[in-house]
Amino acid sequence: MTFLTRLAETVARYRSEIAAPREYLSLLRWQIEQGHALDKRDTFPGHLTTSAFVLSPDHTQILLIDHVVIGRWLQPGGHWEEAESFHRSAAREAVEETGVQGLRLHPWHGSDDLPFTIDSHEVPGKPARGEPDHIHHDLQFLFLADPASPLVAQQEEVHAAAWKPVEELSIIAPRALARLAMLPAPGETAVA
Repeated sequence: MTFLTRLAETVARYRSEIAAPREYLSLLRWQIEQGHALDKRDTFPGHLTTSAFVLSPDHTQILLIDHVVIGRWLQPGGHWEEAESFHRSAAREAVEETGVQGLRLHPWHGSDDLPFTIDSHEVPGKPARGEPDHIHHDLQFLFLADPASPLVAQQEEVHAAAWKPVEELSIIAPRALARLAMLPAPGETAVA
């Protein structure tokens, strides 16, 4: 299966099974329909990224990075690089940027590669690279890790990595925070 076919199927499933009523993902879907090389970072107006919401087992803390270029605290993530699944790309970014150990996919995902959220957002370009302002179509996944494990920030891209209260997502990822609030508390079973 080609990258674009896999992405199209993932986006279609996300829209039918997960997305809120006004999550149209219009630009992403249009770029897929047009056959844009969304796996290449020089594809504009947008291209694919993956990121990781790394939670403490009790869901009270979130692992964030102080991003060098963007200049604010965000979840770890980055441009798509070839991986056997979208969530493995997100996990690789989290480990590279923070040095987090013992990372595991959150049980919400089951054995599926369906994103917890998809967020298309504007990012500043880099004129030195001839890169205009553009869109990152970010496939976002949930992970768990022990906040007592040591962290090592990737200095080229990250000023620091730290565990913060999960409420910090209200500023950077309000949709993900609202969706997290709907999850059963750790140790509880979801009621159908």
